[in-house]
Amino acid sequence: MNRLYNLDYLRGLAAFGIMIYHYLTWTMGKFSADTFMGRLGIYGVSVFYVLSGLTLYYVYYDKMKPSKNDIVSFLKKRAFRIFPLLWLVTIVSILLSRTIPDYTNLFLNLSGLFGFFRWDKYFATGAWSIGNELVFYVFFPFFILFSKRLKSLMILLTLVLFGFYLYFAFVKLNPKFTLSEQWKNYVNPLNQVFLFLGGFLIGFLFQNAKIKNSAIAFLLFFAFALFIFYPVTGDTINIVTGKNRLIFTSICFLICICFYRLTFKFPQFIHKPLTLLGEASYSVYLLHPIVWALTNNTSKLFSKYIFYIPLSLRLILSVLSTLIFSYYVYQYFEKYFMKLGRTNRKNTT
Repeated sequence: MNRLYNLDYLRGLAAFGIMIYHYLTWTMGKFSADTFMGRLGIYGVSVFYVLSGLTLYYVYYDKMKPSKNDIVSFLKKRAFRIFPLLWLVTIVSILLSRTIPDYTNLFLNLSGLFGFFRWDKYFATGAWSIGNELVFYVFFPFFILFSKRLKSLMILLTLVLFGFYLYFAFVKLNPKFTLSEQWKNYVNPLNQVFLFLGGFLIGFLFQNAKIKNSAIAFLLFFAFALFIFYPVTGDTINIVTGKNRLIFTSICFLICICFYRLTFKFPQFIHKPLTLLGEASYSVYLLHPIVWALTNNTSKLFSKYIFYIPLSLRLILSVLSTLIFSYYVYQYFEKYFMKLGRTNRKNTT
């Protein structure tokens, strides 16, 4: 199957944005709901979930029945895609923390089961979303089966997952308390799975839709303008609760639809780096906190014994180091295990 390069553009930009969000947060402090970075830090991950459901639909819908062999093959490929880098960053994060981990949490993290049982007990920064993703993979064969053979059950499942989404947005998460105080509830996979389903449904409903690039450009401009200027203030809990949750999620869906149906291809000097960034986005997402820690520790030693390294230079070094390191990890580590995970059919995710 042809790779959807336009989705690579968006995936890469989302990973880059989350990296910048974290680097700025760790140097400048927490961002509020009325800032672009505050919104990007939350909904950049949401875009990842939508893209995940959309990409898996594109790759597997036509060739997955699903049968027992199909499901085993799918889970095998996803395991080889997810676990090697997750294990690596988990172990390195524990070493950098210089603390002895809780062995139950360690087992759950290395097995991937933390997403099912202790979704807030992760060691690597950002790994909570990977635990969520592993939960979503359990739902995916049912999405395929129900949408192909049991459409009434697909409608029912959609309503149930949307119900969970509304429950967290309007009941479970309380706008009177900060998001950090309710982080365990926010990162609950049942609060996020509707985003993954939304990506799947975008693929299902818009696969054959033809939208002019000019119309897509207008819709993207509208979506980004709404994302930036929609009036919300205070703690970021205010953009993940109530009607604001519905509005920002709809913006994410609209952006993903636009990139999905976009037929415009950037010139090669833009296309190639954006594509590489998209392909290496998993590495960028998981490795950037480790690169930040190593860069800052090294900078402190330099500043103490040789010369002072200003914060702005540390930021630049961290960004460049993350991009370079992630590229090589993707090329020589991720792709190796992706190849091992393939069976008779080529995996294009």
